[in-house]
Amino acid sequence: MIKWLFVIVAAGAVLWGLWKYGRSLLTPLRPLKRSVETVDSVLHKVQPGAMSRLKPYLERAGFEELPSELVLVGLKEERQLEVYARKAGNFVLLKSYPFTAFSGRLGPKLKEGDRQIPEGIYKIEYLNPNSAYYLSMKVSYPNAFDLQKSRFTDPKELGGDIFIHGKAVTIGCIPVGDPAIEELFLLVGKAMEREVKVIISPRDFRVNAEFPEIEGIDWEHELYENVRKELALLKR
Repeated sequence: MIKWLFVIVAAGAVLWGLWKYGRSLLTPLRPLKRSVETVDSVLHKVQPGAMSRLKPYLERAGFEELPSELVLVGLKEERQLEVYARKAGNFVLLKSYPFTAFSGRLGPKLKEGDRQIPEGIYKIEYLNPNSAYYLSMKVSYPNAFDLQKSRFTDPKELGGDIFIHGKAVTIGCIPVGDPAIEELFLLVGKAMEREVKVIISPRDFRVNAEFPEIEGIDWEHELYENVRKELALLKR
């Protein structure tokens, strides 16, 4: 009887731990194995292959070297991550990468564990060379707008650990696969001296101007008008 009681208690503890910490165990911030990689060491490794793949796109857009100013645009309905580079005062489309997985639905992220990809205007906070998903880039969710509109007093309730990363699995991040994240790591690594803006939109409002109606909130039009204005500055 005591033996079975011990087994039941142990099993319960495991299930509780998975429930409480399951998402954090999957976050790209925490590597699955110990690594000593640095941003510089990764850039050195990936540069030859990534640069070779990027070269035709750079030449087509009129760049002789890696651009120093970037904007990343995540389009959820289209499931594309677009990269724009500044050229002669304008931002022009450099390359587009398909999402390799998707979670949630159209609409902003509202709380921890809702599996939503955030929507809004963010920036890349840092590059992570030791991601569980090969390589990753931290998105600055939640931003000031998210915090202002939140129904929670504790910002932690909004969730976090939102990344653009490799592989083909996600629970609220943007995965693009390993070759793509190598190219993005190289591009963003070059542009990190300046702020790298990240725009995440439910759809491309330059093509479909209709704002989705999101159940449970009354401020989506304010959010999407902000996003629409930012997208309008980018040349496809």
